[in-house]
Amino acid sequence: MYRSVLMASLVDQMGSATPLPGALDERIPDRALNGQGRDSDAILQSLPVAVYTTDAAGRITFYNENAAQLWGLRPELGKSEFCGSWKMHWPDGTPLPHDQSPMALALKEKRPIRGMEVIAERPDGTRVLFITYPSPLFDASGNLIGAVNTLVDITKRHEAEQRVRESEARYREIAAIIESSEDAVLTKDLNGVITSWNHGATRLFGYTADETIGKPVTILIPAERQNEEPTILARIRRGERIDHYETVRQRKDGSPVDISLTVSPVKNPQGKIVGASKIARDITDRRQAEQQQRLLLREMDHRVKNLFALASGVVAFSARSAATPEELSSAVRHRLAALARAHALTLPVTSEGGRRTDQSTTLRVLIQTILLPYEGRTDAGGPRVAVSGPDLRLAGSMVTTFALLLHEFATNAAKYGALSTPAGHVRIDCAEADGQFTLTWQERGGPRIDNPTDSEGFGTMLARATVKDQLRGNISREWDPEGLTIRLSVPRDRVASE
Repeated sequence: MYRSVLMASLVDQMGSATPLPGALDERIPDRALNGQGRDSDAILQSLPVAVYTTDAAGRITFYNENAAQLWGLRPELGKSEFCGSWKMHWPDGTPLPHDQSPMALALKEKRPIRGMEVIAERPDGTRVLFITYPSPLFDASGNLIGAVNTLVDITKRHEAEQRVRESEARYREIAAIIESSEDAVLTKDLNGVITSWNHGATRLFGYTADETIGKPVTILIPAERQNEEPTILARIRRGERIDHYETVRQRKDGSPVDISLTVSPVKNPQGKIVGASKIARDITDRRQAEQQQRLLLREMDHRVKNLFALASGVVAFSARSAATPEELSSAVRHRLAALARAHALTLPVTSEGGRRTDQSTTLRVLIQTILLPYEGRTDAGGPRVAVSGPDLRLAGSMVTTFALLLHEFATNAAKYGALSTPAGHVRIDCAEADGQFTLTWQERGGPRIDNPTDSEGFGTMLARATVKDQLRGNISREWDPEGLTIRLSVPRDRVASE
């Protein structure tokens, strides 16, 4: 009677609308249930899951080999109650007394319990997570005669699910980091088609994700650099990583942008390379800073050379009119001091609080200060430097700009032009018309110019850039045989102080 009820209960469990997980979905052959070939104990032993039975009081009356392996021990029949495990816990780690286990609940309430998860702790300390399916057994008169329980080990499934959850959490964390990154981060397949696009890429290139995903990455590459992409893809297919490759890419509006590019292979779970990830960092500011640094170093080199040339010129110029060594020494000292005062006009003033403010002065004072070392008379008795026209009070930020320009003009005149000979002289004419301020620098009496050069030196290039970028004006040079003429035209409201 007991065996037949037990087998009927198992058949009912396995044939129910909600079959047991995993291997319990396998069906027991009908011929075995009919007693053909194997008895019921052999059938229970052959099941691929843990099965055990109890009497109405909960004492274990049978268990199969899978149950013993799950528990890690062999309980004593007729004495061990409700479950054969050494200790039990709920999934959150809370201890679970045997008399409160799902089997005890099924016997107490005389109803099947389905799908409760329990942890069995073995004597060696290892733990097994399983799902329990206890069902009470009744005789033909409806009297409770025992129960049967099926235990399904879900430890590996739980570990796999935990790994998936951890992987998903890591993915979400990485995705959040990528999405919030200031760098452009995108992925592409091995055909160069964009498969992902972060906000940093939108900020850098101007395209949204909807505008780029599914499009070839070549939309970001200028026409003259299209040959770079096949080379990059070939290296990715070989499993190579490309670090900090500096290149130029193209924004949505067509403007170029300097970037540092890092490209890495992307592999699928099987380790096969399926695409590439790209990190693009905008290095425009760095490139501009490097260019500015190179310009400053060249300017420093130019200025230092000019200082030596000026010192040499001052000595030579002073020697022409000095009758004694003392006179020469005095003249050189005074002229070098004048150069120092002209230099001081280009420096901002620092207050006690550390605030730096630009100096303000008039153009006439600035010209006189810079050309003071060359003041005097020509061989013919005329002034070496003459200034005419309206004066102009310079805006504080323009003093340095004009001082550097005039210093460049004077230095070149002293080295190569009118101020390099006793007969030479410089005339500076200023004029205002239609909102423009014009300064004309004219050299005469210097070395004759028979073959004017077409190339620009660094000083000339620097002067042209200064006039264009800082003064928003124009500068031109006329190399007449009699001497150089420079014309400088700038917007008055750009350079004049209010």
